[in-house]
Amino acid sequence: MSDYITTYTGNHIDPMNPDPAAISIRDIAHALSLICRGNGHVRSFWSVGQHCLDCAREAEARKLPERMILACLLHDASECYMSDVPRPMKKHMLDYQQQEKKVLKVIFEKFLGSDLTEAEWRELKEIDDALLWHDLETLLAEMQHGPMPDLHIKIDFSFRPFKDVEQDYLELFYRYYGASTGR
Repeated sequence: MSDYITTYTGNHIDPMNPDPAAISIRDIAHALSLICRGNGHVRSFWSVGQHCLDCAREAEARKLPERMILACLLHDASECYMSDVPRPMKKHMLDYQQQEKKVLKVIFEKFLGSDLTEAEWRELKEIDDALLWHDLETLLAEMQHGPMPDLHIKIDFSFRPFKDVEQDYLELFYRYYGASTGR
């Protein structure tokens, strides 16, 4: 057994010590388009990639800086190397949470030039939580408590082919990648 995973593009990633040079946006877009939200406990397939696209679109609609739009798109990118763990379980997995932060930091540094500030993390979490609220209401038909969070976008929860999600993810990434980092 090896200490790495082989990615879609053939890169080798050690999820415990990821090499930034081996992290590929193509791997991220591909994997996230195929990973189902909520461990698959949804009425119809809804990918982590679709969720990330909606987070980025919400950031766009809120007229946030390009860096935040890209951060919202990438906020679950560690899951392409570590898998998605539902929040009720993740909150009890402190080692997982630390490693997820480490991997995400490497990803943000590679694509954004630095990790997020505390203020940026708060803004991202607000968008992520608002979309999660709507995901749970729609994908699980589970009534949420408290007021419905305001969204600036309309979410289309219909199934989309994986390749379309992957392509949209890459297009949105490349629209903002150079602009947010000066590259």
